[in-house]
Amino acid sequence: MRRRDSSILYLALGVYSLMINWYYNHSLLYLLLSYIFWPLYLLYELLTGGLSHGMWKTIPLSYFK
Repeated sequence: MRRRDSSILYLALGVYSLMINWYYNHSLLYLLLSYIFWPLYLLYELLTGGLSHGMWKTIPLSYFK
């Protein structure tokens, strides 16, 4: 794991933040901004409580139902 952009965890967290953004917003513009600034968006969702009360696991499961 020399470079963080080649890491599988980095990719998985990026895709996870895109899933969260699409679940809440359904906007291609916000999805593009979230793709560019996904670490900040994921931190924002964690700090504001967007992933509390089990939403951190409900959101990804909603895409596979």
